[in-house]
Amino acid sequence: MDEPRWLTEEQQHAWRRLIEVLVRVPAALEAQLQRDAGLTHMGYLVLMTLSERPDRRLSMSRLAKRACASLSRLSHVVARLEEKGWVRRERDPEDGRVQIAVLTDAGWDKVVATAPGHVEAVQQLIFDRLSPAQMRQLTRVAEALLDSPDGN
Repeated sequence: MDEPRWLTEEQQHAWRRLIEVLVRVPAALEAQLQRDAGLTHMGYLVLMTLSERPDRRLSMSRLAKRACASLSRLSHVVARLEEKGWVRRERDPEDGRVQIAVLTDAGWDKVVATAPGHVEAVQQLIFDRLSPAQMRQLTRVAEALLDSPDGN
């Protein structure tokens, strides 16, 4: 068996700092959304994604992909959003096997009311701390980390 490729001291430091970012930032955003809007971060992501569509509709499978969630997890999130009247599910008239998530007018109003506080939290947590050059570098680093040969 080959010897593991141990992290260098510099890699170990970078890795641990990245882990801190991956834990702290989502936790802070989750807390802000829960406190100010009674929403989970995933719930907000679903509402926001649907709000960006011209017809406010998207198949559950495409919505899951855009939200980086399993179909099962998305289904649970959408069920909670349906209970609040912010989303409804419909069958695709062209393919009855496909479920479509639809943002309701109340859901639209929720996104409009929630977005200002959420983007302010993102500004404070991320962009207020970075120079324009660091922001561009962050974009390049994120794109490199997310780039994969199979497109996922």
